[in-house]
Amino acid sequence: MMSSLTRLSGALLLSTMLATTAVLPAQASGVMRLDEVPVGELDPAKALDNADSLLMFNVYDTLVLPAQGQPGHVPHLATGWTIDGNVFTFTLRDGVKFQSGNPFTADDVIFSIDRMKAIGQGNSYLFQIVESAVALDPMTVQITLSETYSPFIASLIRLPILDRAEVMEHLGPGEGEMGDWGQAWLSTHAAGSGAYEVVSHNPQAETVMVRNPDYFLGVPEAAPDEVHLLYGLEAATVRAMIATGDHDISSQWLPPEVLAAMVGDGAHLLQQAGVGGFYIKLNTLKAPLDDMNCRRALVNAFDYATAVAINQVTPDVAAAVPATGAITVGMFGANPREDGVLTRDMDAARAYLADCAYDPADYTIELSWIAEVPLEERLALLMQQNFGELGFKSEIVRVPWALYTDLVSSPETTPHVSQIAVNAVTGDPDTLFYPMYHSSQAGTWQSPEYLNDAEVDAALERGRTAADPEERDAAYHALNDRLMELAPTIYAYDLNEVFAASPRVTVPAMEDPAYDFSLDAMGLTFRLIVMND
Repeated sequence: MMSSLTRLSGALLLSTMLATTAVLPAQASGVMRLDEVPVGELDPAKALDNADSLLMFNVYDTLVLPAQGQPGHVPHLATGWTIDGNVFTFTLRDGVKFQSGNPFTADDVIFSIDRMKAIGQGNSYLFQIVESAVALDPMTVQITLSETYSPFIASLIRLPILDRAEVMEHLGPGEGEMGDWGQAWLSTHAAGSGAYEVVSHNPQAETVMVRNPDYFLGVPEAAPDEVHLLYGLEAATVRAMIATGDHDISSQWLPPEVLAAMVGDGAHLLQQAGVGGFYIKLNTLKAPLDDMNCRRALVNAFDYATAVAINQVTPDVAAAVPATGAITVGMFGANPREDGVLTRDMDAARAYLADCAYDPADYTIELSWIAEVPLEERLALLMQQNFGELGFKSEIVRVPWALYTDLVSSPETTPHVSQIAVNAVTGDPDTLFYPMYHSSQAGTWQSPEYLNDAEVDAALERGRTAADPEERDAAYHALNDRLMELAPTIYAYDLNEVFAASPRVTVPAMEDPAYDFSLDAMGLTFRLIVMND
């Protein structure tokens, strides 16, 4: 049996928390307002995107948290754990209470897993390999997996723990003993132990939360008393509201020039290190892109430097970082940035085109962009120009997100070219690359390439089953090399999320790398934010 965490890990969490709060000046708290795109999903079993993650990370707790400023995970609702093959045994934190006042026990962990699997939405795919979850005693839970999955600990940051007793009191009609598993009630209410409680929730408009006075770690005095998460604000509205002091933190989806203008108005920038990239995906089953040399031609013709420049906010800050290959820098298998970044090479592009079985003049390539992300239109125009230099005709197609997810369910209706920003939902490369490239995953919004390659599948499977970090790193290096050879995707740039914030707030986790969680949305942990007036 291998002990993963001991009392030292508990001490690490405490020191991390103390270090974080030590840099926060004890100033008056108040009301904080921020925004995201709609819709905000409050049910933990259905949570999927950024808005949902903001709610989950603040209203609910998980067994572990990402370590701040370094790799790995630290205890949270668990104080430690051991791993013996596919068996994970967790010691739970005593004395934690849910917002209802009910005590936290192993039964709540088991219920949360069972509910996630039964509902089968959101990030539930991460927990379908849980064969059993049993309570060894009220404060010890043992989870057995049906197959080896090395990054299981990382997955637990996507398992918000629910108050079983509270949910059981609000079961709605449905099949079986559990009815709807409380879905109707949890769509507008919360059953968590987190640092903030939900006062009201309108998924199209606004969620209002207030601090939990009984939170087991405490909420610093400088943190917000009340938080308003608004959905679907226009860029001009956000800019005006932050300038007048009526808003505090923008979403990361604003155009670079708007963020730059907000800096000119007195806002400052927040940055969240990305654990993903911006991917231009090529349909490998549709001519002429079913020819690898044709794809390689496009990959080499793409102007990577201009794509990064399109995302420049200030001379020092951009929402894009040059990519070094298929795998994001900082993950297993990535090429270090100091060894070079991807660049345009028209000589190589023409050489590959000469080996392509198709005449580019015979085809019109569909360059799609997501209607809700205007920046993608600029990248589509860049591709049209770049690919045109090789003789390709192209048509730019604006596609609403809801339609796009339907189109990619069939290779025949999937555009030649799609644009997607994707992050690893757990921070581990498995949750980024397995859904994108394993042949079993083809035909989703993450996998419109329809790639089917035995070497890619083998590397992905080794990456998720190898226990040794060096072996995992080797597996992802092999994946990186194979993807660059096959060219199913143009790796436009690594992501760097940029937000604008009013002078009223300081966000250490997004302003100081020593406190960076390196996980999408985790930087906006409300209890670690400082209200400056």
